[in-house]
Amino acid sequence: MKKPRIGFHAPIKGGLHESLIVAKETGCEAVQLFSRNPRGWMAKPLTKESIDLFRKTRRLTKLSPVLIHTNYLINLAAADELMLQKSRASFREEVQRAILLRVDYVVVHPGSARGSCETDGIETCARSLKMACKGLKFGGLRILLENTAGQGECIGHRFEHLRAIMDACPKLPLGVCVDTAHSFTAGYDIREEDGLEATIEIIRRTVGLKSVRAIHFNDSRAPYNSRVDRHWHIGEGQIGREALRRVAQHPKFAHAAFILETPYDDPRADLKNLGTLRSFVEGEGCKVRPPNLKASSVHGFRSGGAKCL
Repeated sequence: MKKPRIGFHAPIKGGLHESLIVAKETGCEAVQLFSRNPRGWMAKPLTKESIDLFRKTRRLTKLSPVLIHTNYLINLAAADELMLQKSRASFREEVQRAILLRVDYVVVHPGSARGSCETDGIETCARSLKMACKGLKFGGLRILLENTAGQGECIGHRFEHLRAIMDACPKLPLGVCVDTAHSFTAGYDIREEDGLEATIEIIRRTVGLKSVRAIHFNDSRAPYNSRVDRHWHIGEGQIGREALRRVAQHPKFAHAAFILETPYDDPRADLKNLGTLRSFVEGEGCKVRPPNLKASSVHGFRSGGAKCL
């Protein structure tokens, strides 16, 4: 049976290429990162040297897929015109950087409709996507719309919202990223098997299962249907270990990359969550050994990593 590739959101403190190395060292097969400071409008331009180093490190680590998550300020559904213009420009820049780096996916939240109605927010988001991407050559890049918890009047907390956006943008390479914590607090009760099956059926009926290219695999610190976005460690939150195990092992999601966004201070200390996810995917006999951080002679790439025993 096909098994999903797993990874986590890696830091970029030492440079974009360093995030790939950290992910490889800790046993990841896939990875998500920011391509710039996620909390500011201004982004430091990518140099040819940084682009080349990232591409070279990607080839050496063989991580796939590689996802870029857009910065937190972007609101493609904004009612405020100044915020909307800045968001569209910033999103275009994010896509352009992803194209240069030759990653697989760009993940974006649809945005908040605060100041307008839900329907207008969905229409504005779709229009923003088309305007921001006008004239760009995507190559193999795909934009993934992430479902939201619905906090702060965010659209995208229903999969029907994502379907409406996709229908309005037929010429764009759009897909979906499903966040387990967001789904749960938005009102999709995945704690029991029948609830998970019902949620998967809704996904199939709306955006389509083939469109789901990534799963943000998170437990939730916030309770069911609270519309609050609070990620938590696997098995320690309101969703629970057994429910998340069913998600990880579900054959309808086996084609997607599973990406942890659980809290951590140092990704090397996040082996517990990664090990739990790997045990779900590989079986309970799988344990994770500490990463090998010894340097190798392969152009500065540090070999080794967490492996299944």
